[in-house]
Amino acid sequence: MVPLNLPNFLTLLRILAVPVVVVALLDETPNGDTLAAIVFALAALTDGLDGYIARSRDSITTFGKLMDPLADKLLITAALVSLVSLNRLPAWVAMVIIAREFAVTILRSIAAERGVVISASWMGKVKTVLQIGAVFALITFNPAPIWVDGLVYAAVLATVVSGLDYFFGLRRRIDDKGGEESTVDSGPQP
Repeated sequence: MVPLNLPNFLTLLRILAVPVVVVALLDETPNGDTLAAIVFALAALTDGLDGYIARSRDSITTFGKLMDPLADKLLITAALVSLVSLNRLPAWVAMVIIAREFAVTILRSIAAERGVVISASWMGKVKTVLQIGAVFALITFNPAPIWVDGLVYAAVLATVVSGLDYFFGLRRRIDDKGGEESTVDSGPQP
């Protein structure tokens, strides 16, 4: 059973928002872009809100730790794929962003197996804000003005840089943890 506190409820709402955004964009829904933009924006707001509430109320759960990042990835990935299918976004942009998200998810799993937890860095937070801003702008403006293209490329750059930072930061932490274990295991040296 899912512990249904407010942060987990917001995470579930974000997951339920994903098909609404996709259908509003891809189906010929009256005012579909407007509906998709509003639902996407509200879902994106719950991303920061659920974590803040969970920390401030000391109501962090295993469900929240697992589902919150998954909900974020589902929302961004579904919107990107929809925008590619509408020819509003080049496929390579979506592939770079989606590949980074999956790579980080795999790296997190490897790190967790080794007992290493890496919190979101400020670069990861900037990446998230730029991705959300770019997707929201692409949904809202059709055709997209030139500044939206700039926002999309800024999001791609932040995605790549934060991915590299995550990879090398994780590698350092695993190497450091391995060094600590070998020092502890080696016992006194003659």
